[in-house]
Parts: sequence; C-alpha cells; structure tokens
Amino acid sequence: MLKSILGGVTAALMLSSAASATDLIIYHNWSSGPEVAALNVLKDGLEAKGHTWTDIAIPHNTGSNVNLMNLVTGGTPPNVFLESSPGVYRDLAGLGLARPLTEFFTEQGILEQYPSSVVSSITVDGEIMKIPTAIHIDGMAYYNMEVAEAAGVDPAAWDSLDAMFADFQKIRDAGYIPLAIGGQQWQVGYLVHALAAATGGPEFYNAVYGGEPDPSVLDSAEMRTLLETLRRFQQEADEGSANREWNVTTNMVITGQALMQIHGDWMKGEWSAAGKTAGTDFGCIQIPGAKAVPVTVDSWGILGGQSEEVDAAELDFAAVVADPQVQADFASAKGSTPTRLDAPSEVLDACSVEVLRILEDADHQVPNPHSTVDADWQNSIWDVVFNFWSDPSMSVDDAIAQIQENYETILG
Repeated sequence: MLKSILGGVTAALMLSSAASATDLIIYHNWSSGPEVAALNVLKDGLEAKGHTWTDIAIPHNTGSNVNLMNLVTGGTPPNVFLESSPGVYRDLAGLGLARPLTEFFTEQGILEQYPSSVVSSITVDGEIMKIPTAIHIDGMAYYNMEVAEAAGVDPAAWDSLDAMFADFQKIRDAGYIPLAIGGQQWQVGYLVHALAAATGGPEFYNAVYGGEPDPSVLDSAEMRTLLETLRRFQQEADEGSANREWNVTTNMVITGQALMQIHGDWMKGEWSAAGKTAGTDFGCIQIPGAKAVPVTVDSWGILGGQSEEVDAAELDFAAVVADPQVQADFASAKGSTPTRLDAPSEVLDACSVEVLRILEDADHQVPNPHSTVDADWQNSIWDVVFNFWSDPSMSVDDAIAQIQENYETILG
C-alpha cells in the first residue's frame, strides 16, 4: 500500500516538475481580508524571484491537516503548506516526503534572529521542519477605546478576571455588550487553552497540552477552575454568539456594539483594515491576571522528494518568508508580530510593542497546542469543551469524566 501511495505521489511530482518546475502549489486555510493581504506579500516576493504561485485554499475550520494528508496520499500533493502540527511532519517523514530545513536556516544565519520560543515551535524531533511566518498571542483582549471611555471602564487596569467581570454590569448599563464571543468549536477551543495558561500557569498547561500529557492533572483544582471559568464566559456570551465567525465578532467591537473580544491577536488585522490605529482607537491586553500566554507561530512546511528545480523554488519561498522586510510587511498586513527580532522597527504599532513586552519573559509563555500536541488528543478536548459550552446543564464532573475517557482511548 505504501509503495502504491509513494508511486502516485512521485508520478504527480514528476508531472508537475516537467510542466513547470517553478510553479509552486501553495496549500493554506487563510481567507479573511487581512490574511489574504498578508499572503499577497509572500506571493509578490515569490514572483519577484521568477516563480509562480498556485493556490489551494480551504475553509479555516475543516480540519486542514486531514485534507493535506489526503492530497499527499492521493497523489496530488502541494509543494508548500501552512501547517504547525508536528504529527503531520512525522507522517510525511514516514512517507519519505519530509523536507528538513535545519541546514538552510543554519547556513543563512537565520535561527539566531528568532526568539527561542519560535525555534522550539518549528523543531520536530530535533530537526527544523517549519518556516515561521508570524507570531500571535492566543487569548489577547482587544477593546474599543471609545466604548471603554463611554462606559467608564479601563481594561488596562484590570488585574484579574474577577476585576474584569465586575465591570460588566457597568458596561451593559451603558448600552454595550461587554464581551463579544464567536461560538464555534475552534474559537471555544482557543479560548480554553488561553484560559488554561492564564488560570493554571505553565506547569498545568504543559501537563495538558505538552508532548506527553499527564493524566493526573485532568481532575485537578486547576482543571476545575478552568472549566468553571469557561462556564462563566459562556454565560456572558451575547445572544448572537452561536456559530458566529471570529472576524464578524471582531467587527462588533470595531463598530462599537461591544467593548471587547478575547481571541488570537490576528484580530489586529481587522482593526487595521478598518482604518483603526492601535493605542488610539483600540487597545490590547493579555487576559487579566494571566499566569502565562500561549504563543502561536504560523508556519509553513515544504514537501521533499521532488525535482531539483522544485526543491530550489521551495527554498526561495523559505528565503522570502524569512526576509526581515517581508516579515515586517506581512505582520503589518495580517495583524501579527514579526518572528524575526531584527525586522524593521517601524512596523511595530502599540499592540506589537505590547506583545514583544509580554514575550520578554521566557517563563510567561507556552506554545500553541498545534505545535506540540497529538492532534487527536487536542481535537478530543475541543469536542468536550464545546459540548460543555453548548450544554449549560453539563457539569464540570461530566466534562472531566469525558476528558479522562478520551485520554485512555487516545493516549492511555
């Protein structure tokens, strides 16, 4: 069976190379305005090197790693793919299609320009396997400064979640929704791991989302606090929350319907696209009282086992992504923070400055689960917490029992 798969992949790659050695097929799941604008920065850079870019774009919440591997095993693989899950790179290695980048990054002297958390995120089993494109903090709170002033609250002064929730009635009395939340499974899942870091701290977070989860924490005081806090957030969700897209939710804050949204700080791209300025129109803070923040490193992978021409074009793609000026331009378009410490400083707005300030503390950051954890395990957590979110009658004990059962099935 494996020989059949590899035969189909090899034939497809040879056909592609013969037709156009520098036409790279790029697989990704970005579709919002700022995401597309950021992709165009990379596309322009690739085309400036004489290559062409062919899109394979899929919806964000359809299980991108499954679709990617279906393309690979089906004999129609992309050359470049947006993917952070270490399991995907291990699967590709098992098929003989992995493309380590350690030598490329070392020879170019690029690794020394990345924060240590970025290097950790792009490393799989001792090899650099990913091309880091952008840094985001999961669970940032973006708030409308005009609404905050009108409601008489100062989010920057909140030093705990209790302090934040205590102001919600004042915000409602002023005619605003305190907290806009998009009620989709992946958005709830992101909120959960942000709250796990914020309320439980690095040790608890890594015991749940690390490379080797520790079942002893699944029924702990920290897990109960996490689920109780999640229930509190669910109870504060507005009536239109269910199944609302993240960027539509962000627009509620931009247009002054709601005070804030807690989500990944790719929200900044929506604010920028609306002509708003960080520090003037909107502010950004970490979850009040957070013990740690999860860091997302958006990363690309490239496929091995191809022709010399395609291999060279893929390295040109890596060079474009890693270029300091491209990093700056990409971050400006997407609403992210550059992965390179030496990216031109003029790109840094007030929110990027705050992100870098937070990331100065190595003990205050943990990696996004997509970069560390078994995908089946993470998906099982998403299933449970979304059921918990959607069913107010579901108890904390019920949720914990389901998580424990999933652990035994998947990792036990």
